[in-house]
Amino acid sequence: MGIYKKIREALVLVLVLSVYATVNGGNAQESSTTLVPAVISFGDSGVDVGNNNYLPTPFKANFLPYGKDFINHQPTGRFSNGKLAVDFTAEILGFKAYAPAYLSPQASGKNLLIGANFASAGSGFDENAVVSNHAIPLSQQLKYFKKYKTKLAKIAGTKKAASIVNDSLYILSAGTADFIQSYYFNASLRKAYTPQQYSNYLVGVFSSFVKELYGLGGRRIGVTSLPPLGCLPAAKTLFGFHEKGCYSRFNNDAQVFNEKLNSSAVNLKKQLPGLKIVVFDIFNPIYDAVKSPSKYGFVEARRGCCTSKKSIEKTSVLCNPKLGGTCSNSSQYVFWDSVHPSEAANQVVSEAMLLQGIALI
Repeated sequence: MGIYKKIREALVLVLVLSVYATVNGGNAQESSTTLVPAVISFGDSGVDVGNNNYLPTPFKANFLPYGKDFINHQPTGRFSNGKLAVDFTAEILGFKAYAPAYLSPQASGKNLLIGANFASAGSGFDENAVVSNHAIPLSQQLKYFKKYKTKLAKIAGTKKAASIVNDSLYILSAGTADFIQSYYFNASLRKAYTPQQYSNYLVGVFSSFVKELYGLGGRRIGVTSLPPLGCLPAAKTLFGFHEKGCYSRFNNDAQVFNEKLNSSAVNLKKQLPGLKIVVFDIFNPIYDAVKSPSKYGFVEARRGCCTSKKSIEKTSVLCNPKLGGTCSNSSQYVFWDSVHPSEAANQVVSEAMLLQGIALI
């Protein structure tokens, strides 16, 4: 992955020079150490850094082996062996610490100046499914964001708080749980909606979410596409076991959704003056890593690192040393568990996001 490192370093240098060149009319008498004032995240387990630790939900990752490769080898609630793509993104943007989970004790005082994370594993665009998962719906995440704004104003002052809110980078990750944990397992949903119709419904919720976030001051919004759902170990084990590679039907559904998501983002830019919105394509980077793992330094792309001795793919509470082991070198695996990428794969995703999201910065 050396080429990705070089690209990242070159882009960061260009961005930093641009910031310095525009401060005070070209005289960089003062500068920020970060390229945006804060990073604020919404959505699901793709960006949840620990909010579910404080909820009565089965979707938790606050125990080993989750976090075994994170700082001090501590589980935090991140659904990975280490860092998430949003963590790598924050580091690339110059942050020395990560925005705290909003429900955690750390989400107070000056810690809120660098942003907050409202995401909840099991969440998504379909609020009915989210409630059954006992996760935080996007509507509630926005309510928490309103409270965050009030707290921020008390800490930084009204003027500076407004500046932070307007200039922050907003990241939204949702949709995977809607399909993998809800639609494909819910016969009534499948009867009521075709995958295309369900995608229309979900994208409609996405559009409403962006409009509300825009009304609250958000102007730089990056939303992740769906990953290749048919390449997830859980999907291949449960549904695509008869196919040698990824389960094509699920990948097709994901691509249909992603096309609709991109169209919606284009329309939102036309409707909302000053909005900068980018759909981060994470489908192709993950799909490429699965199809050509050695290109990225991976050895295993079909199974998750956290797999039982009987090759049963696991996630959340099932990813437990008592129920089986983990691989010896997680950096060689594209997937950490049956649904979520490994830290190494998250780095690949974050670098792709950086290339696609320059316009947001």
